[in-house]
Amino acid sequence: MKAKSVIKVDEEVAEAAVLGGAFFGGGGGGDLRLGLRHAKLAVQLGEVLIVDVGSIPEDKFVVTASMVGAPAAKEKYLVPAHALRSTELFIDVGQLPLGGIISSENGGYSTINGWIQSALLGIPIVDAPADGRAHPTGVMGAIGLHKIPDYISIQTAVGGSKELGRYVEVIAKGSLEKTAKIIREAAVQAGGLVAVTRNPVTPEYLKKNAAVGGITQAIEVGRIIRAHKNDPEQMIKKIIEHLGGGELIDRGEVEKVLLETRGGFDIGKVIVKSRDTRYELIFWNEFMSLEDSDGNRYGTFPDLIVAIDIDNSLPLTSAEIRRGNKVALVVIPKKKLILGAGVKDPDVLKTVEQVVGGQNDEAGY
Repeated sequence: MKAKSVIKVDEEVAEAAVLGGAFFGGGGGGDLRLGLRHAKLAVQLGEVLIVDVGSIPEDKFVVTASMVGAPAAKEKYLVPAHALRSTELFIDVGQLPLGGIISSENGGYSTINGWIQSALLGIPIVDAPADGRAHPTGVMGAIGLHKIPDYISIQTAVGGSKELGRYVEVIAKGSLEKTAKIIREAAVQAGGLVAVTRNPVTPEYLKKNAAVGGITQAIEVGRIIRAHKNDPEQMIKKIIEHLGGGELIDRGEVEKVLLETRGGFDIGKVIVKSRDTRYELIFWNEFMSLEDSDGNRYGTFPDLIVAIDIDNSLPLTSAEIRRGNKVALVVIPKKKLILGAGVKDPDVLKTVEQVVGGQNDEAGY
């Protein structure tokens, strides 16, 4: 799909965005089915426009809409009203003229971060997400702001069930690192997930640091998924051709899933048995690495590692993958992705190897 200055979202575009977003979720990025429901809800509530970053006036600011937390957490509770309330809080606290909203990343839900707010508040979605793939930490979705020592982050978070006594509204202002930790703890207190509005920046900053074109790329890949939903092999081939690189590593059956929710993250590993070998997928919300039983490494974050459910041709998240799932393992190298500045920093990426090397075999299902 050729990029346009304005895309008016209808149900066809919404479905394609979510399907493609799920592929770029790489094991994270939220629940695809919920993403489909809320994307279509946004279209029903009002007009959702996706605009080019160059169309945002220079005197306006753009904010990031996100979900933060552990998707597998058992007491998580997040509804569209939480996302709207988060942005309303930000507008009240920030007192800044907003010209657009970007998503923190692509994912089955994350691609539509901000769409509910866009429909109800009349603020356009900018085709420049903080990252073109999903990622686990707030810093990775901060479009390089962590490198600006005196940047003051404003973050508002809302989530949790009032019936369970977990509802929270949090306003945090300060250094990016400290506010990100406060928001992560808010997710824990809310039962697992919060809707977040954060980090105002200028359009010019977005042009240099965001994943410009990341939403339209998700829509393009989503249309490929939809066109070949009954033929996963052909679907994978067409996506790899479209992106200009990648590999179908193998097909197999999920033999074991080890998962624990810790510190607001889903952390663990997936063992996949193919005809000839076993593969280990380490995840930290998203799939961080893929290795075979001989120690050969096929991909490491921010490479995109995708587990496709062969039965329905849909990408699986680490939160939903189960023993017995038949999957195709796909790797798209990072150089073929549209990435934001937050996942290009070598210092930020050092945390990935710490997680990859720190998993154990405590429990499984």
